[in-house]
Amino acid sequence: MLLEGRVAIVSGIGPGMGRSIALRLAAEGADVVLAARSSEKLEEVGAEVEALGRRATRVPTDLAQPDSCRELVDRTLEAHGRLDVLVNNAFHPGTMTRFERDDLEKGWRDTLEVNLYGSLRVSQAAVPVMKAAGGGSIVMINTMSTRVVNPGFAAYAASKAALEAATRGMAKELGADQIRVNSVMPGYIWGAAVEAHFERQAESRGISKEEAIGEITRHIPLGRIPHSDEISGAVLFFASDLSSCITGQSLDVNGGHVMF
Repeated sequence: MLLEGRVAIVSGIGPGMGRSIALRLAAEGADVVLAARSSEKLEEVGAEVEALGRRATRVPTDLAQPDSCRELVDRTLEAHGRLDVLVNNAFHPGTMTRFERDDLEKGWRDTLEVNLYGSLRVSQAAVPVMKAAGGGSIVMINTMSTRVVNPGFAAYAASKAALEAATRGMAKELGADQIRVNSVMPGYIWGAAVEAHFERQAESRGISKEEAIGEITRHIPLGRIPHSDEISGAVLFFASDLSSCITGQSLDVNGGHVMF
């Protein structure tokens, strides 16, 4: 197993990426600390992790609150005595409002608070623990939207672009301590939320759901929208020793939709 004996924090536990990442890391031997605002999701995914024979520690967490971010790492140490992997998966979807009408003081700040500062706060709390242990891996779940920004997504893309720059800076600074920092950059992720999006698009435009999906997949060389279970493999790669000499990198995981 690639992560036997290791402990990983995964934030943003829910029915999509958070669940897929937690289960992939657990399947490779990691005990997992699950962080989310929803206690219901923590219980559901925690039970699945435990069914794989791994320990699951559930920590209700609000990344917009600095004390909550520190408590997440403190609870990890209390329960497991170590921290090897941090996956910053929690996110705010942004305002979905065009810039000229957007509320910078409210909407943009809320988005930055979670996507940028929340991820950085948890990372900052994790660094001393990883340094003391001789190293670790921090994985940021970023987005294709930093490459191609659609109307209404400026706040989201800006927060994630800042996170990508911070990732490279952290990698430079923390490399001497054997702490690797990398980003996974998904595009569309197949699941209930995305399927509902295409259904709404189809209904509003008078076309079929399949036509709406086809407008996207024809631009994806692999011809399909990746599922979160597929994207979790890239997270496992960065979390494990398979990427032991890789840091400061951003890996596009979108079926070839965008290539950089």
